[in-house]
Amino acid sequence: MSRLLDRWGIPAPLFLGYVGLLLFMIGDGIESGFIAPFIADNGAGTEVRASYVITVYGVAVMLASWLSGALSELWGPRRVMFIGLAVWLVFDVLFLAVAVTGENYALMLVFYGLRGFGYPMFAFGFLVWITAVAPVARLGAAVGWFYFAFTGGLPTLGSLVASFTNPILGQYGTLWLSVGVLALGGLVCLLGVRERTGYQRLAPAEVKPVQSLVSSLSIAWKKPRVGIGMIVRIINTAPEFGMLVFFPTIFSHQIGFGESRWLLLVSVIYGTNIFFNLIFGVLSDKIGWQTTIFWFGAIGCAVSILLLYFVPMHLGADYYWVALLVGALYGATLAGFVPISALLPSLAPENKGGAMALLNFGAGAATFVGPAIVSLFLGPVGAAGVVIIFAALYVVAAVLTRFLTLPEATKKAVEKNASLQEVAEVPATS
Repeated sequence: MSRLLDRWGIPAPLFLGYVGLLLFMIGDGIESGFIAPFIADNGAGTEVRASYVITVYGVAVMLASWLSGALSELWGPRRVMFIGLAVWLVFDVLFLAVAVTGENYALMLVFYGLRGFGYPMFAFGFLVWITAVAPVARLGAAVGWFYFAFTGGLPTLGSLVASFTNPILGQYGTLWLSVGVLALGGLVCLLGVRERTGYQRLAPAEVKPVQSLVSSLSIAWKKPRVGIGMIVRIINTAPEFGMLVFFPTIFSHQIGFGESRWLLLVSVIYGTNIFFNLIFGVLSDKIGWQTTIFWFGAIGCAVSILLLYFVPMHLGADYYWVALLVGALYGATLAGFVPISALLPSLAPENKGGAMALLNFGAGAATFVGPAIVSLFLGPVGAAGVVIIFAALYVVAAVLTRFLTLPEATKKAVEKNASLQEVAEVPATS
């Protein structure tokens, strides 16, 4: 079994961690399709006030995404994951049992917002564990499986579960179901994985808490390539979050697909993305992480996002099948960026937690950058202009990717089939 998992690119000691992560993200993703109107109907009063709750949650997610890497270096990934699980469960139970039942808007802001610290610390803490344990030569595949589990749960399978349970349990009952599914996933991961690297701090003993947090920021200028990689990570999904702001109206009404066919198109995009996360993860270990990001991620997305908008606009509603094809192409090319999660910590193996902190911060920042670009430019340049700006950003990412060359220590680790943690320990033991 271990040999089979290793052949697939899954570190065998972490297998139950991947299973638990999938369940955890299903539990987290169950609410994704209906939480905003639910909040509006149960205390917020309006969609605008509900959006404030989601915004507070998003800020917490971005901050926790950064902390997950820095604290995993200091306390060990497993402890950070346990804290993330506990935070999610405590504040979600308070949100459902106190804020929702009392229709208390202030408590909604507090409890749901603080819950935002939960999933990034759990999920990205496990990602740090993966990057510390997996052999560098197979790290792309290991990270690909991480994103297979992550996006497979949120929003894909989570939304699918909700589509079956909402008619039976109602939205409130489904939200309680999500607590149980997520708790099960957390326990499978934390109790099932016995690999010892994640039980201990990854930073040297002399590194103090404040020093660890500062180094997770200062690495951006001490190791400029890591800072460049963070920018590439922001560009990776910023257009994705941005297009979801104005594409629904354009595709549903202006092109004429209608809401149901637009939602199916979104499902095709993310369904394709899930499987290509694996494909490009494995392929990147063979042809190179930098090469995969440049051609399939950056250049691929620059082309596919233009096709996704301009082809349906030109052909119209009668050629919906063509829209599905270009949507699948965009979902596939988005997965071309998967190796960035292997590449960034490999640029600084002696401070991989700091590198992962910046990487995760970039992932959180993308949720704000994309919609911000839309709000700034949609009026002056129109939808077509915004899409061209997104394509141009992907070209910028392609140029920046050329600077993300691996250090000699990482190249030697690839040759020796060593892990990044072993690379980091070499100076201390030599």
